[in-house]
Amino acid sequence: MSEPRSLRLAGGRLAALAWGDDQAPTWLALHGWLDNAASFSRLAPRLVADLGIRVVAIDFAGHGLSYHRRGDYALWDYCHDLLDACDHLGLARVPLLAHSMGAGVACLTAAALPERVETLVLLDGLGALTTEAGEAPGQLRKGLLADRRPLSTGPRYPDNETAVAARVAGGATPIDAETARPLVSRNLESLPGGHVQLRTDARLLRPSLVRLSPEQVGAMLAAIRCPVLLVEGETGILGERARARQARAAVARLTRRVLPGGHHLHLEPSAAAGVAEAIVEWHES
Repeated sequence: MSEPRSLRLAGGRLAALAWGDDQAPTWLALHGWLDNAASFSRLAPRLVADLGIRVVAIDFAGHGLSYHRRGDYALWDYCHDLLDACDHLGLARVPLLAHSMGAGVACLTAAALPERVETLVLLDGLGALTTEAGEAPGQLRKGLLADRRPLSTGPRYPDNETAVAARVAGGATPIDAETARPLVSRNLESLPGGHVQLRTDARLLRPSLVRLSPEQVGAMLAAIRCPVLLVEGETGILGERARARQARAAVARLTRRVLPGGHHLHLEPSAAAGVAEAIVEWHES
């Protein structure tokens, strides 16, 4: 598979990886929480070969090699990362390939700025985490108190494989070492003495100050007008949960595919080819 090229976008604030010819139609790829552009390292080359496109995957602010933002990391703030990348690349209207948190960012952007989004391919993610209106004061309290505490430094590890093992043991969703390795490798910086440290902004681990309510997310999803492909893992985070069913029902032009794999099925060595096949079939139909 082809090796990606490294890019700096938006005045150098955002790092990115690009696969495919610069003159080919461009898809912008958006990763999940605490991941980075390497999330697409097994899927992007397949899509480039089968669809003749270019895939540009960005590191959101605070992730990977991108800058650390001053202030909060609210979900809607990442919409500016998406738009800044599109403006830098000269993309007035773009297909989005998005996983997990990135899928939430893609959905918000498609709802608010439908003229900027051509299609959505969502990977085990739809909509956003929500807070009921009555729980908003408690959510704000958690966020404010967390922001007042001293910021801890990122974990240090004696070598890359120890860092991979820590991701496997402590990930928010199940992930194996082979799947996690590209994500962890991009997220490490070397320290004196041979140790490595995570680059991720530690503030990403703090609770959100404010979340959208279920009703607000439902309205966002109902406002999406472009075609949507949702590829879920059989053991992913959506399934037949009530909120997931409601979210799918809210999207007017949604095609759903459930494939073998977990939350990171697009990065799993055994599942990535199947994800690519589903995307190609939908795109060409």
